Amino acid sequence: MTSPPAVTIRLAPGKDRPLTVHQLNELLLICAVVLLVAVAAVRISSRSGLPSLLIYLGIGIALGQDGIGKVAFDNAELTQVIGYAALVVILAEGGLGTKWKEIKPALPSAVVMSTVGVAVSVGITAAGAHYLVGLDWRQSLIIGAVVSSTDAAAVFSVLRKVPLPARLTGALEAESGFNDAPVVILVVAFSTTGPVDTWYALIGEIALELAIGAAIGLAVGWLGSLGLRSVALPASGLYPIAVMAIAVTAYAAGAMAHGSGFLAVYLAAMIMGNSKLPHWPATRGFADGLGWIAQIGMFVLLGLLVTPHELLDDIWPAVIVGLVLTMVARPASVLVSLFFFRTPLREQVLLSWAGLRGAVPIVLATIPMVAGVAGSDQIFNIVFVLVVVYTLVQGPTLPWVARRLRIKEAPEAAADLGIESAPLERLRGHLLSVAIPEHSRMHGVEVNELRLPPGAAVTLVVRDGTSFVPLPTTVLRWGDELLVVATDPVREEAERRLRAVGQGGKLADWLGTGGEPVPRAVTRKSL
Repeated sequence: MTSPPAVTIRLAPGKDRPLTVHQLNELLLICAVVLLVAVAAVRISSRSGLPSLLIYLGIGIALGQDGIGKVAFDNAELTQVIGYAALVVILAEGGLGTKWKEIKPALPSAVVMSTVGVAVSVGITAAGAHYLVGLDWRQSLIIGAVVSSTDAAAVFSVLRKVPLPARLTGALEAESGFNDAPVVILVVAFSTTGPVDTWYALIGEIALELAIGAAIGLAVGWLGSLGLRSVALPASGLYPIAVMAIAVTAYAAGAMAHGSGFLAVYLAAMIMGNSKLPHWPATRGFADGLGWIAQIGMFVLLGLLVTPHELLDDIWPAVIVGLVLTMVARPASVLVSLFFFRTPLREQVLLSWAGLRGAVPIVLATIPMVAGVAGSDQIFNIVFVLVVVYTLVQGPTLPWVARRLRIKEAPEAAADLGIESAPLERLRGHLLSVAIPEHSRMHGVEVNELRLPPGAAVTLVVRDGTSFVPLPTTVLRWGDELLVVATDPVREEAERRLRAVGQGGKLADWLGTGGEPVPRAVTRKSL
């Protein structure tokens, strides 16, 4: 038997070497160990409120040439390519988890913050880098553009642990998903041509690319949702793969059409995430796992790329630029963006402090390195130090700032039901798996009080690990899981009725189809 052909990997520019099967085994072992260490480190970050990116960056630095691993890695081009691929996955995962009803009220303000706000932030930060640090205007504009992007991974991981009102969480998540697109365009423009003389031409180019990306993302997301809801795949595991493939298609199509691929993938994923797709819990878990792998791989690689002993000379420039960004540029961008939205001042302060940076600026800092911009190594070092220092400051203190500003989550509302739909193609029906979460107003409702449409019925209840066939008078409780069989024509009406009862209890029909909350004394029956 002949041995497998050797392949090559590029560790550094101009250095190619064959990768044998033995080396592949070693590489797989190292990667597996790094993944396990990174997964274990998530618990530390979840307790401290610190974005996990710092831990992953630390792992990469420890493996690098100044650490215990002594791995020499300086391929900025490879890092940029892998970083882009990871950002596509992270934005797709974030879009799938974004609830339209939460970001809809905040969508106009998020769009303004990710466009007008970015312009304000770039201008002020670039002025600070030029006049206070002494960088030339081209380097200053690149740094201003790079650090003006809030990081989707950092925002998603931190904000979902902080009990903030939905309008603020929605605004920050939408901003982090939208502002990557204009920032990438600015960084590429400044890195390839320097400062643009015709600013209106640059604005027109940004607007055109955003419009193309938005159109393609919405179209791909809508068509993908329609296809997945209409076609019964032979295995449930194919749905998560199809969803991620559709999201990546949106990115690639948007980028190849000279539009914003990052905006396209986020919008396509958001459309699919709000379309009640079959096997949704499995899809959500798969996307979440891919998102973690993308974060770990990207951050470890960025940690490998940096050379710690070269950072010492750029610590104070990074601190100064970070102060300008955090204390002046970000608050000014929020103030200008929300001027006409009548947002309370304390909420503007929180939005200013919650502009978290992460891997996105570090990945974007590789663009001038690949383009050969003079001083690009210093730009990368300043951005790296800035992200690390101010993430250490902002991430853990965000809950404290919210408490000091007396901003907290709205009073407890009825939790939405978790409904998973599995198509039964040959039976021309659907099997709905319904999880009743805590605080759902379906608690205390009898099965016959669900009043499901003809053609739909509750066939099984799982309670405390025990399953049984319910009677019409069976009282449902928090934590129950129901199996509901519905024929194809009444599937949507059955799901709508279940959600209405979950929000409004047995009186949902009298309170409107949206299931408006009713007093608990009415919706909860004693057992």
